[in-house]
Amino acid sequence: MNITDNEVSAIVKQVVAKLQLAEPKASLGIFDDMNDAIAAAKEAQAIVKKMPLDAREKVISNIRKKTIENAEILARMGVEETGMGNVGHKIMKHRLTAEMTPGTEDIKTTAWSGDKGLTLIEMGPFGVIGAITPCTNPSETIICNTIGMFAAGNTVVFNPHPAAIKTSNYAVNMINEASVEAGGPANICCSLHHPTLESSGVMMHHKDVQLLVATGGPGVVTAVLSSGKRGIGAGAGNPPALVDETADVRKAAEDIVNGCTFDNNLPCIAEKEIVAVDSVCDELMRYMVEEQGCYLASKEVQDKLVATVLTPKGLNRKCVGRSAKALLKMVGVDVPDNIRCITFEGEKEHPLIATELMMPILGVVRAKDFKDAVEKAVWLEHGNRHSAHIHSKNVDHITEYAKAIDTAILVKNGPSYAALGFGGEGYCTFTIASRTGEGLTAAHTFTKSRRCVMVESLCIR
Repeated sequence: MNITDNEVSAIVKQVVAKLQLAEPKASLGIFDDMNDAIAAAKEAQAIVKKMPLDAREKVISNIRKKTIENAEILARMGVEETGMGNVGHKIMKHRLTAEMTPGTEDIKTTAWSGDKGLTLIEMGPFGVIGAITPCTNPSETIICNTIGMFAAGNTVVFNPHPAAIKTSNYAVNMINEASVEAGGPANICCSLHHPTLESSGVMMHHKDVQLLVATGGPGVVTAVLSSGKRGIGAGAGNPPALVDETADVRKAAEDIVNGCTFDNNLPCIAEKEIVAVDSVCDELMRYMVEEQGCYLASKEVQDKLVATVLTPKGLNRKCVGRSAKALLKMVGVDVPDNIRCITFEGEKEHPLIATELMMPILGVVRAKDFKDAVEKAVWLEHGNRHSAHIHSKNVDHITEYAKAIDTAILVKNGPSYAALGFGGEGYCTFTIASRTGEGLTAAHTFTKSRRCVMVESLCIR
């Protein structure tokens, strides 16, 4: 049976209403007080750490199943609550999270044996993890983090972004339902009805929280890294896409625009600007405008966009994650539905190029040659060491760029989302810890290394 968009929207509103009207303890894992949430997570972790890997994997399998079943509801909830993103793309992201996030298979033992005995390196849990999640990928981050953290034997307490609390808590409740159904404990992940800066402070300094994980902007990552605890920081990026003279220019235009417009540019890995060498720049922009649904913004429109999407305090939150058509409408420009990206040529210092916007606005910087392009791309990445992209058939160019940009992710000749498993190899994550060096996080990231040494025994030769 096919369900119309209006019918699904009505269902989502009913679900949201139920969450709003629920008693404080009605939803699994949702609490009024951060101290209570941490206590519940600690009690659950005492059970989790004793669960065999097979039992943990059974719970994770049910989380995957329920995520796929709820993918459309979670996607629509996220867009309706935050006003950001694209429902179809968010459905894909939830399915990817369910299918491609590593579970217990990522927990491996290293062993050495020899004349002096046997030594093992085991990967053990931290205990209770405190995590801060964004409004850009709220439920995806919670599901992805919980799978990895639980697989490693931890439980987690979330302090979600207040702008996405209903969607986040729906995911928390769903995960705990999945655990209980599969024979695991409740409260493997916990959250609050009303998260605040104060509650995040309690979480960061609580004696029973052993590890902190921040997925968000530079402010929240800095706060976590200043807490005195071990912290994993997944911060901001401004990923440049470099196009050199050897690239398949038509394919580069398609890949870059597809990556930039995915979920209205909310993923932190998405292409935020282009640096193209002079010999292919005009051709690239022609393909973007004529074939890939890009609107070429005049100087007047650019100035209006700057005044609209940027404020003295930073990004205009009402513009983040909005479609190109919606952004253009805000500045008095009506375009057809097939327009999905806004482009223009400008200097690297242009505010719509130098700033990470998280909007489908894709400025193009012209470079005189490859060396100049690399220098401009490195400047635009701002030392975040997060993500970058290149379109080139010259292996030496790719190598030189990779060394210069030094990012956790580098996608070559493909759209940015290939780094998350869409059309590229590798696992999925929504916490990319560029600032603290872990890179794409998974279950192994949330473990402590433990060396177990047996001297002059258990070596059979």
